[in-house]
Amino acid sequence: MSERRLISSGSAFEREIGYSRAVVDGDWVHVSGTTGFDYATMTISGDVVEQAEQCWRNIDAALRAAGASPADVVRVRYLLPDAADFEPCFPVLQRWMGQVRPAATMQVCGLSDPRMRIEIEVTARKAGQLGWPR
Repeated sequence: MSERRLISSGSAFEREIGYSRAVVDGDWVHVSGTTGFDYATMTISGDVVEQAEQCWRNIDAALRAAGASPADVVRVRYLLPDAADFEPCFPVLQRWMGQVRPAATMQVCGLSDPRMRIEIEVTARKAGQLGWPR
């Protein structure tokens, strides 16, 4: 039977809405859509580039809690209310995923809070368990 474990960031959103930051299912790690909130202070920058960086820090923490790392990401979805905000984020995305090069999609859509300018969702496969290098 495969391991199923829930990962929390401690965000009040998880409790209020009823979801987990990430779900570990065997070798797979599914990280929920993650925004640029700093969960320790529940603050969010108004700058989309800073939000993208915080998204990745939040995702990194969830992956590490799950026994994975950004190097294990196989799929990423970028969700933005404004398509013009995507290109300024490229350097941040390149720094986090440039060597990993997962399958990726960018979608323009509304987000649940007008302060949110980017949301990132990832799926990872814990490669270390399969003997692959990280």
